[in-house]
Amino acid sequence: MPTRKNLRLTDEEISELFDAEYAAKFPPILTVEQAAELLQVSKSTLYEWRSRGLLDNCSRKTGKHVRFVRNRLIQTIFNRGLQ
Repeated sequence: MPTRKNLRLTDEEISELFDAEYAAKFPPILTVEQAAELLQVSKSTLYEWRSRGLLDNCSRKTGKHVRFVRNRLIQTIFNRGLQ
């Protein structure tokens, strides 16, 4: 049975997920809309996770806007989970 440690995505594996077309749609720095589409969750879900501190290591507020670092967001969701 695979353990949680075996399911961790490496930086290389994440980079392989984003071919040219996918990388154009989801650039390294994402808007809330792009991040929600990438994770297939609603924007309100992302805002809730962020307000609970679950996305602190991968999101930053700039003025009135929240931006997400794509690779850190994926690592957070798939490697750490949202516990």
